[in-house]
Amino acid sequence: MAKRASPEVNAGSMADIAFLLLIFFLVTTTIETDSGINRKLPPMEESEEDVVIKQKNIFTVLLNGKDQLLVEDELMELKDLRLAAKEFLDNGGDGSCTFCKGKKDPASSDNPDKAIISLKNERETTYKTYIAVQNELVAAYNELRDARAQSLYGKSFKEMEDNYKDVNWPGNKEKLKGQIDQIKLDYPQKLSEVQN
Repeated sequence: MAKRASPEVNAGSMADIAFLLLIFFLVTTTIETDSGINRKLPPMEESEEDVVIKQKNIFTVLLNGKDQLLVEDELMELKDLRLAAKEFLDNGGDGSCTFCKGKKDPASSDNPDKAIISLKNERETTYKTYIAVQNELVAAYNELRDARAQSLYGKSFKEMEDNYKDVNWPGNKEKLKGQIDQIKLDYPQKLSEVQN
């Protein structure tokens, strides 16, 4: 009896199959990318003269590595930060702000245009706490802008911005843009962030 040769497996198309599987994998999967924090920075101003800022116009917020909050040299809970920031921004200490409803404390900020919030954190600060503090400070600006928009135009600032972005809004977009810009001028967002 003659020996039979064992049948060979045709491996010529295995490379093609592997290549097709690789292409299928690359086409069907999505790779997540971190988008970061959506923050619009102010434009860079080239000025040769030094800008002098009074210490009373700077609202200092410090975050340490243990996620403790030190605001104006006093320990503070996160839940109290928004109100403290609003009181600082809306103070009207020098009387130049005609729409400010604050305490008019001469030791605090002169008006919202001169007020700056300085947020400093240590490297050990958790990301969650940093974002929470940042959200509270931005919310203080938003609430003041909402109150100003309500008093001037009878609607919230958010509603005005949503109307401006809505392509089907029937009103005058140019006028609305002017109103939004006026409120932003009344309460300009000046948030300085530094990491130690």
